[in-house]
Amino acid sequence: MGTSTTANAVTVTGGKVRYTIVAMLFAITIVNYADRATIAIAGPVMTKALGLSPVQMGFVFSAFGWSYVIGQIPGGWALDRFGSKMVYFCSIFFWSVFTVLVGLVGLAGAAAVYVLFLLRFLIGFAEAPSFPANSRIVAAWFPANERGTASAIFNSAQYFATVLFAPIMGFITSQFGWPDVFYFMGGLGILVSLVWLKVIYPPKEHPRLSPEEFSYIERGGALVNMDQPASGRAAQSASGPHLDYIKQMLQSRLMLGIFLGQFCINAITYFFITWFPVYLVQQRHMSILNAGFVASIPAICGFLGGILGGMWSDLLLRRKWSLTSARKTPIVAGMLMSMSMVICNYVDAQWIVVAVMAVSFFGKGVGALGWAVVSDTVPREIAGFAGGLFNMFGNISSITTPIVIGYIIQETGSFDGALVFIAVNALVAILSYLVIVPEIRRLELRKPAAEAIA
Repeated sequence: MGTSTTANAVTVTGGKVRYTIVAMLFAITIVNYADRATIAIAGPVMTKALGLSPVQMGFVFSAFGWSYVIGQIPGGWALDRFGSKMVYFCSIFFWSVFTVLVGLVGLAGAAAVYVLFLLRFLIGFAEAPSFPANSRIVAAWFPANERGTASAIFNSAQYFATVLFAPIMGFITSQFGWPDVFYFMGGLGILVSLVWLKVIYPPKEHPRLSPEEFSYIERGGALVNMDQPASGRAAQSASGPHLDYIKQMLQSRLMLGIFLGQFCINAITYFFITWFPVYLVQQRHMSILNAGFVASIPAICGFLGGILGGMWSDLLLRRKWSLTSARKTPIVAGMLMSMSMVICNYVDAQWIVVAVMAVSFFGKGVGALGWAVVSDTVPREIAGFAGGLFNMFGNISSITTPIVIGYIIQETGSFDGALVFIAVNALVAILSYLVIVPEIRRLELRKPAAEAIA
């Protein structure tokens, strides 16, 4: 009886190789976000050591965002042209090298700002293909009814990165100095890039993928041929996506609503990975070591929220909810919880502040289903490019959020206005999904006239 049940389970799901793929995406994204957060953890010490003002530090924080946004379109094109495996390897390797170089900065004042801005700019550009590649790989490896959970797993790594590495980086900074944080994280990234080459393959090339599992994911809607050579796709990728395809995406109410929602959700993320540790040190008067440990508490809640949000969405889908309701419900509920951070403006006890921030970040995790929605909606013809476009719009907030908060702090001498600013972003995300985004479905592009005739 047990053998029969096991055999039936294998027939239904076809095997578990796809879970090793998403596990690798999870690990890579941990390193990705830990590298982004290095400057936040080291920030309070760097500010004093290099003589930087809040506005200067805000611009340094934002440097990553400028290039990350600029790199989304070429990064998405490169993924469609050369495939996920090699493009992602180059991305991991080079962002890690640039992270190491940040630790070598020994200048002060304006000179330090220019050099740090340049290096963080290069890190952002190198990281640009990472999340479009994650979404692309999930779309290729997972059927629709598992895609929400798979996307939530890699997306939740951004919180786990803080859980795992914020205490480590806080310890390194306090005991050895801020440059060593960058040496440690950059070296780790270089090692992980080599592991990537041994683990990741397209579905049709994976040496351990069974025919049963391949059939299962293909029947469920996985885009298993995404990285396979095809004359039409290759020709299109070589010259870039057809301009008419881009125009159709930018005229789609569905895609524009998703883009706006992601911009606002990412604003919450970038507050936590840039200014939150500084908030704990400057406004809540914690030591840099304690701030590193305390920052991990909301991150644990964000990680749990991210996993539960994806599982909740997929559960609703399996219970025959529409795709639209199954995706929108966790997003709206999560953003409502995120708005609770403004309560911190009215309390003094540190434990209450930490608890409220934990609830807020848990909600952000629950609502961070943008990449699942992208896997559900991006056009098959330009999946990498479309993911890059989505990430480009979403990460404009990585530029605006650190700078706006820097000005708020400099003008008011407090973080109170910054928390209100982030809560408003959560509200706009809710309105975007409730008012702008219509039915969630895959966008079908009309072929350009010349291509249709051919």
